[in-house]
Amino acid sequence: MPHPPTHFGEALRQRRLDAGMSLTALSQLVHYSKAQLSKVERGIKTPSRDLARLCDAALDAGGSLIALTAADPVSPADEPDAGDINEEEWIMQLSPDGPNAFHPVGRRSVMGVGVASLMTWRSDSSQALAPGTAVGMLDASRSLFTHYRRLGQSVQSDLLLPALIAQTHTLRELSAHADARTGQELLVLGSRYAEYVGWLVQETGNDEAALWWTRRAVQLATAGGDRALAGYALVRRALVTMYQDDAVQTIALAARADSSSLPPRIRGLAAQREAQGHALAGDHRACMRALDRARALMDQDRGGEGPVIGTMHLPDPVGMVTGWCLVDLGRPGEAGEQLDRQLALVSPDALRTRVRYGVRRALAYASAGEIDHACTLAFPLLDDLTAVRSATVTTDLRRLARVLSRHGGHPLVRALAPRLGTLTRLPTPADEG
Repeated sequence: MPHPPTHFGEALRQRRLDAGMSLTALSQLVHYSKAQLSKVERGIKTPSRDLARLCDAALDAGGSLIALTAADPVSPADEPDAGDINEEEWIMQLSPDGPNAFHPVGRRSVMGVGVASLMTWRSDSSQALAPGTAVGMLDASRSLFTHYRRLGQSVQSDLLLPALIAQTHTLRELSAHADARTGQELLVLGSRYAEYVGWLVQETGNDEAALWWTRRAVQLATAGGDRALAGYALVRRALVTMYQDDAVQTIALAARADSSSLPPRIRGLAAQREAQGHALAGDHRACMRALDRARALMDQDRGGEGPVIGTMHLPDPVGMVTGWCLVDLGRPGEAGEQLDRQLALVSPDALRTRVRYGVRRALAYASAGEIDHACTLAFPLLDDLTAVRSATVTTDLRRLARVLSRHGGHPLVRALAPRLGTLTRLPTPADEG
């Protein structure tokens, strides 16, 4: 038999015996059958990461069992740079029947792409905008950004991307025609658009493109005099590695964003991401410490004039992330109760947010053996999930499907299975990696 499963099985059996626990008792704690656990201990069956998390928590292993199932670490993406924001042209192809494409192309390559256009135009770089006009465009674009973020809660990501990419380009070009101060503000706002594009691209399952947009966001922000976004870019990169189940890189990237020179909100978001990394590693104590630090930092946040960095739809981000972490820490009962409290605070209009954490809540209850309740929670989420189509949420949906598949004879599981099977076919970040 392969070495890794046998290694895990030996460690699991030794810890169980040291704790004076029978297979039957462990089975009741983790809600896996005694036969399945026996096969894992003997190296006949490969342990899933979910089973490792549950066993690690039940046996108070401090992450050592989880570490035995860890995949090879994912190489981090290149550092975001602050280079010339005008080093490429952007070409966007829009099709009336659905497929669209975006291509950054080097300026020297533009003439050789072989694309014939029915309509081309170029702005006059020598024509300055009147101060009132530039400020009006800035205010309108800020208001529009808030509307886009709200709209992003209820529609598929790819429907918004063309408009958001075009708006990012417009702000970049407008900055060249405005006075110096307004030009910088236009670039900073453009960086927020670019960062949001990166997040929506990740929702489609394309991690590489998501990180490309994050780097462009840093370039725009730096050109506008805002260096704080470079710190937030580390938080965004940590989100990518978190969904790739890479605890080491998630913790390392988030820790690098914990700089006293950054605003408290960015540091608080970094501490939340660090906590999620520790949860993946099964380190409960380090996870709780990071969450406490996140709470203290978020309490210091006084907001600002620009758009909110990070989520704007969670009344208590740290509370929600706590529930998220408890699932990965193998404490699904506690996680379900925490997510119950937090989801009650989220607006009914925030569909994407409700789906994201609602699926994780269903996963928590399913992992805790409450199959009826898990299915009851999952059913009303399916229509909303169809509407928003999120690759990151699909990652948890697949975990939910795997847990429920162990209870295939349950009536509610049988009723849920067909649609669950259809929805889990959406590509996830792991598929793109």
